[in-house]
Amino acid sequence: MFGLKIPRRAPPPPSAGEGTLRSWGGRDNARQEGSDGAGFGTRRDLSGTDHGIHLSGEALMGLRHLARRGSAPATRTLAGLPGGIVTRRRGRGSEPEDVRLWSEGDDRRFIDRNATARTGQLHVRTHHDERDRAVVLLADFRPSMLFGTRRALRSVAAAEALALLGWRVAADGGRVGLAVASAGAPTVLRPAGGERAMIAVTGALAQAHADALAAETGSPTRTEPPLETTLGLARGLLPAGGHLVVASALDDPGPGFDELLTLLAERIAIRLILVSDAFERARPPGYYPFALADGHRGTALSATATGQAEARLADYARRGIAGVRLDVETGPEAYAPLMERLDAVL
Repeated sequence: MFGLKIPRRAPPPPSAGEGTLRSWGGRDNARQEGSDGAGFGTRRDLSGTDHGIHLSGEALMGLRHLARRGSAPATRTLAGLPGGIVTRRRGRGSEPEDVRLWSEGDDRRFIDRNATARTGQLHVRTHHDERDRAVVLLADFRPSMLFGTRRALRSVAAAEALALLGWRVAADGGRVGLAVASAGAPTVLRPAGGERAMIAVTGALAQAHADALAAETGSPTRTEPPLETTLGLARGLLPAGGHLVVASALDDPGPGFDELLTLLAERIAIRLILVSDAFERARPPGYYPFALADGHRGTALSATATGQAEARLADYARRGIAGVRLDVETGPEAYAPLMERLDAVL
């Protein structure tokens, strides 16, 4: 892992064409200088604000407008599969909706006896599909996620994507919960509905991310906690028929993570947002200096990781866990269509 730890005091602003590649976390705390002209680095502006490093609750709140863009109510309620064809769900549903006068073609099985006896005219009862969606968003803020080379840290990109998905689910009448994995105590919110629930989710995401950054700055040698612990907590929040969405790069998830995830996929619907940094997919050729937490220094030859994310997604798909790759550098505008695809199958 390559990156530069942020000092506590803001350094002077960089000169034109000069930039810094920054990261927190993991077992290797490294340092490397890069060029913003090539798209590398998370920049610090003149006011000392770290764009893409700190997570803002207000910014996550603002994503609700982007989440609603291009998704008409008819599409949200009728679409059951991803793609360009809108399909209507089969069946009449089980939730009573209305009682109306009989009309030619109505099924006699749905005649409402009470209304018919009271009025002396045939009445039928209509129903609609009862679809109570409960979705738990699992955000990975462990030390390995506090890393990034373009636009933002991987943890920030994961939070942005989950917030977009959460706003879509809440707007469609679903309930949204949250579980955050970090080096400290996990953050847990039970599924709830409406805008108030999403306000709580965005605030909890911002606070958990700030705590993760503070913990990593104070203890850079902190070990990577297993992700499977938070996965078990998230499962406990879900009712029958619930959905779990995991946003992570899946670095060192723990020895029992894959087994637990595969077991849970047989009982609940699990979707994966695999967060991918540009440096991981296509590292520029050359030798990279590094410095480890124990003081050891050296240089390492870059190795390509092209195709690893796709292979990993294909492996999880064979286990019944569908997912998408989230490119950190593209930003929320590009995340919105991906979250729309996930929302269609939740």
